Amino acid sequence: QVQLVESGGGLVQPGGSLRLSCAASGSIFTINAMGWYRQAPGKQRELVAAITSGSDTNYADSVKGRFTISRDNAKNTVYLQMNSLKPEDTAVYYCNADIWPAVAGTSRSYDYWGQGTQVTVSS
Repeated sequence: QVQLVESGGGLVQPGGSLRLSCAASGSIFTINAMGWYRQAPGKQRELVAAITSGSDTNYADSVKGRFTISRDNAKNTVYLQMNSLKPEDTAVYYCNADIWPAVAGTSRSYDYWGQGTQVTVSS
């Protein structure tokens, strides 16, 4: 079983910072791309940032220059450093990863999701 476990969400004032972490555990052969999505109330889930196994990154226009995604391959962990937070960043943030499980006979990778962590930006 492969699991993604997020941590680091919470309540922060506008202009503040938070750092989200997501650790993958279980029988893992390799992890390809990892990313963060978010879903605000009444809105669709959207991509915030993504990072490939080679550390190429991609960001939503709304977070460029404020958020930074990184990963530690030795720890199977992806991070999202969020600075200059705005009220419109309020959402549930979900970790996503494309993982090839270390299971005999597996011939492809699969998409895994974390349980989500709430980020609230409010004064």
